[in-house]
Amino acid sequence: MTDPFVSTPWLADHLTDPNVVVVDGSWYLPAANRDPRAEYLAAHIPGAIWFDVDKYADLSTGLPHMLMQPEAFGELAGKLGIGDGMTIVIYDGMGLFSAPRVRWTFVTMGARDVRILAGGLPKWVAEGRAVEAGVAMRPATTFNVRFDADAVADIEQMRDFSSAGTRQIADARPAGRFRGEVAEPRPGLKSGHMPNAFSAPADTLVESGQLKPAETLRTQFEAAGLDLTKPIATTCGSGVTAATLKLALEQAGATDVVLYDGAWAEWGGRDDVEVVKG
Repeated sequence: MTDPFVSTPWLADHLTDPNVVVVDGSWYLPAANRDPRAEYLAAHIPGAIWFDVDKYADLSTGLPHMLMQPEAFGELAGKLGIGDGMTIVIYDGMGLFSAPRVRWTFVTMGARDVRILAGGLPKWVAEGRAVEAGVAMRPATTFNVRFDADAVADIEQMRDFSSAGTRQIADARPAGRFRGEVAEPRPGLKSGHMPNAFSAPADTLVESGQLKPAETLRTQFEAAGLDLTKPIATTCGSGVTAATLKLALEQAGATDVVLYDGAWAEWGGRDDVEVVKG
């Protein structure tokens, strides 16, 4: 696959390129006690626009972070100044946490060249590179959506993957939540995992704000019981770290990976699906 990452020197050299748009896609779990919008306003990479992971979603579903309807997303991207043919470079404030979700969103909506800044904002700042405050604006443009429905799994498909084994299910949540030993951070959700799912915590795939080397990832996935030559569906708590897991699987060599957008926020809140502990 095309390298999904760009380096900080590369971005520094291309900051003034009108066909390169930088996107701050920071988002944090509530327990982090961090306000990504406030942090963006205080300091972001020069020219970076803000992508609100919570707000730029289909808010009608009652579930967090669900993909927007394609037409609505196209209008949003255009208003943000993100157009066809641009190279989109996404970063987040943890190094590598929510940026893969934003990248997956743009790729699923048809953007052709979407990268992640390796090391994210922490690496950029540690290198003494410039930041700016306030809101960055870009002129409106046109983003033509080419929605890839095959990249997204829904709950009915996940039922089939779980019961029939037509896809392996890889769960990016921390191991304690997967086993049902730790309560979910969102109230009202059951603890545990989908039948026949494999545990592949996203936080074990990242080191110093970047993905671990491909060979290390392959070893970890094999130890988790995943076969990279077979189809996989990723899931997590609300669809964010499932994208990190998807990216890591692809870097390790998997070629057929879809993402369950509803994630545990949907599955764990229903009474008509099975939940397993242990």
